[in-house]
Amino acid sequence: MLASVDDDKAEEIVQIDLRGRSDVADYMVICSGRSSRQVASISEKLADRLKEQFHLSARMEGKETGDWVLIDAGDVIVHVFRPEVREFYDLEKMWLPGSAHRGA
Repeated sequence: MLASVDDDKAEEIVQIDLRGRSDVADYMVICSGRSSRQVASISEKLADRLKEQFHLSARMEGKETGDWVLIDAGDVIVHVFRPEVREFYDLEKMWLPGSAHRGA
């Protein structure tokens, strides 16, 4: 998943290990796109790759507006934000007590 969003030029990719901290998922990935259009594109391509490569039908919410798209891939939840929306919600602050790995 990290490679997919990186390939699509997502910015500020953060992976958060949720194991032992949440029953919802094992990992959370947070990244940004520069515009609503790019956020929607990153999300759609990730969902397509999950289906093609892993035969997973990920649930997706928010693609219509492109401000914040949530992709539920079971053990991994991916949030793709426009920068302003990401800054407003600041999910990293809520989930990041030193357990994140910053990527690209």
